[in-house]
Amino acid sequence: MPSFDEVLKEAGEFGRFQKRVFFLLSQTGITFSSLFASVVFLGRAPDDFWCRIPGAAELSERCGWTLEEERNFTVLPLHLGNESVSGQCERLDVTWDTSASCASPLARCGNHSTGSLPLTPCHDSWVYEQPHSSIVSEYDLVCGNAWMLDFSQAILNLGFLAGAFILGYAADRYGRIPIYLLSCLGVGICGIIVAFSPNFTVFLIFRFLQGMFGKGTWMTGYVIVTEIVGSDQRIVGIVIQIFFTLGIIILPGIAYLIPTWQGIQLAISLPNFLFLLYYWVVPESPRWLLTRKKGEKALKIMRNIAKHNGKFLSPHYSEITISNEEVSNPSFLDLVRTAQMRRNTLILMYAWFTSALIYQGLVMRLGIIGGNLYLDFFISGAVELPAAFLIIVTIDRVGRRLPFAMSNIVASIACLITAFLPEGNSLPWARLFRPMAPLWHPLSKDNIPWLKTTLATLGRLSITIAFEVVYLVNSELYPTTLRNFGVSLCSGLCDLGGIIAPFLLFRLAAIWLELPLIIFSILAAVCGLLVLLLPETKGISLPETVEDVEQLPRYEMYFLTYTWMRFPEDVLLQLYQLS
Repeated sequence: MPSFDEVLKEAGEFGRFQKRVFFLLSQTGITFSSLFASVVFLGRAPDDFWCRIPGAAELSERCGWTLEEERNFTVLPLHLGNESVSGQCERLDVTWDTSASCASPLARCGNHSTGSLPLTPCHDSWVYEQPHSSIVSEYDLVCGNAWMLDFSQAILNLGFLAGAFILGYAADRYGRIPIYLLSCLGVGICGIIVAFSPNFTVFLIFRFLQGMFGKGTWMTGYVIVTEIVGSDQRIVGIVIQIFFTLGIIILPGIAYLIPTWQGIQLAISLPNFLFLLYYWVVPESPRWLLTRKKGEKALKIMRNIAKHNGKFLSPHYSEITISNEEVSNPSFLDLVRTAQMRRNTLILMYAWFTSALIYQGLVMRLGIIGGNLYLDFFISGAVELPAAFLIIVTIDRVGRRLPFAMSNIVASIACLITAFLPEGNSLPWARLFRPMAPLWHPLSKDNIPWLKTTLATLGRLSITIAFEVVYLVNSELYPTTLRNFGVSLCSGLCDLGGIIAPFLLFRLAAIWLELPLIIFSILAAVCGLLVLLLPETKGISLPETVEDVEQLPRYEMYFLTYTWMRFPEDVLLQLYQLS
């Protein structure tokens, strides 16, 4: 009986059918990236807000004032003797007499002089110029409640993490397409509820669920694409991530055209309902069907693929080789039970964690242009576009491991140099190289910020390359029976990195502004060395079983780093042999 890869070559490894499926599932990347980065616009800080003093609302209604007039008459006059009070997080502890004169209300604000009025924190009395422009103004996430905005993003990342475990497991057990469609439905429904949440608690609950289902759409769609193409065409796993970047680029345009956060939320959620139409055009993964002992269904799909690709399967293709591995539900132990699987899993988990931590850390730190938020965000997304093209040019020529390692090393060097660039007039060590003075001239006080920006951009580009390669390598290093679960589980460390990144960045920056860059540099350098221990998967068929993974070429030359991941008896045996 022919193997699946032999039948796939006969039917076409990347014909018209695969291109159609690839294009359709790639659209998921646009909606997922919009969800991933939406907090930037959903949580925009209000342009201006102030704390309403008790009684001022009734007085304003009786007098027919606008909000600006209410503020001018009831808030600003009281601050003339209290210039240190902004009127945002604290207010003067007075109550307006609702019967005061509309022409001169200040005369009846109390018995205190305006210079000695006591202060009190503001609670639930904020007034915003644009009350529905963001969730900050919608749910009063200002002043003492400002931490709740960061918490909402952490909740979204927790949803991603839950989706990686729950839906990754479900896709390997129940099939790729059912879980993909369920996830699309879940993202759409939860997105609508988020947009019309009556309070912040409901917002957080369905934000979590939307993150969970969103991760299901992205990861499952990615796995389907990589499983229906030949080994020489799996670079589509990199190309599909261009659509993720397109979502980042498109998002500021959506936010610019839609003035309310509810509108933005609906705009990035409703398109997921359109993906339900894929039920009629995207088949189940034939690789997955073979692992579940459903060879007839898999062969039927392969004949359909051949028909759409303008090819014809030979009549003797009546069966396809089915894995002899016993069908079982995936578990974490399956990913670490054997030496090769354990090594791959631990390295990939670290690579996912490091890539996410550095990526989000650099995004938050970047702030390279300032001014227009929409333009800044667009440019920061556009910086990522060259990453996919650089990978496409190199990955089929030099393999996966070298670009994977070098991107981490370059990111490490960029972060390290940026951390030690001084803020003074010139580099302190430049005087040691006076003959090369023309080279140091650009590093003047005026140009060092520009140089830091360039290095930060280089670091962002490099870590984006690492991020995109880990997707491809992860899917190539797990057998079909564990692929979706393995990719989802390892990528769950990405979400953990996303949760930790803001806390790590701001806490370390409070000690020394450049300290986070030092940590990023160390993490990236270690990752760059570790990924060299992974097998090279260029031109190799996707493994179908754990045994196939164990037979992938090993790199024993990296003995010292490799042996610590093996059982102690393996380490002792090799030490004995060396002695």
